Amino acid sequence: MLALLGSLVSLAVGTSFAKSLFPALGAEGTTAYRIVFAMLMLMAVFRPWRRKWVWADALPLGLYGITLGVMNLLFYSAIKTIPFGVAIAIEFTGPLAVAVWTSKKASDWLWVTLAVVGLALLLPFPGANAATALDPMGMFFAFTAGICWALYIVFGQRVALRYGAMATPMGMLAAALVVAPIGVWHAGTALLHPQWLMAGLAVALLSSAIPYALEMFSLNHLPKNTFSILLSLEPAVGALAGWLVLAEQLTVLQGLAIALVMTASMGTAWSSGKAQAVVTN
Repeated sequence: MLALLGSLVSLAVGTSFAKSLFPALGAEGTTAYRIVFAMLMLMAVFRPWRRKWVWADALPLGLYGITLGVMNLLFYSAIKTIPFGVAIAIEFTGPLAVAVWTSKKASDWLWVTLAVVGLALLLPFPGANAATALDPMGMFFAFTAGICWALYIVFGQRVALRYGAMATPMGMLAAALVVAPIGVWHAGTALLHPQWLMAGLAVALLSSAIPYALEMFSLNHLPKNTFSILLSLEPAVGALAGWLVLAEQLTVLQGLAIALVMTASMGTAWSSGKAQAVVTN
């Protein structure tokens, strides 16, 4: 449990730190740093070149990796203009939709309703304070990142069954091939500055390498539904990190929206775990 919480904190701090690089590198350049450095770390650890690969592996791994890269690019583009915690809450609708779709339990519509109400609270109402209204493009980027997260789960399950641990470095390689050119096009030679190179390495460590290692440890020591419920704390941890690191302030309605989406995510995980327990017994 502590390992998973440590993963959430590391990811939140790493992403908050990444946002501080946007003025120099943009969301695109920062995303390129995260993906490319994480890919190199994973390649060094798993050494996928020891396995024999064929052209038939390119499509499933490519779909998985491209979805991963686009998801990160969209999410970083979202937090450029909307608070970190809010962006995570919107993005969480992706895995929530997958969980409800695969469950097909009538009671899960309660969690869908909570999530919809939470998202509705983030929409600009007539007469709302323009100063606290969320940027529509930022919300769009977060929502499309959620769609990519849903596809990432679907594609990820397929390649994990087929390739095991080797799917992650190869998928990250595909993600890097998509994101890196975009990052270079936007950030240019600034990506070669030693100061930003070290900062990019820190982003990759905090946002990818450390969370991945801690999550793998947690998955081996926690029941799946417990893992999912604790993972639902991510929007709250992100909001806290945004407040402490970036001085981001949330309105009461935005905080309530995050709480509703978190409750929906926890409820779906609990419902799924309960259903699995009944089947097992």
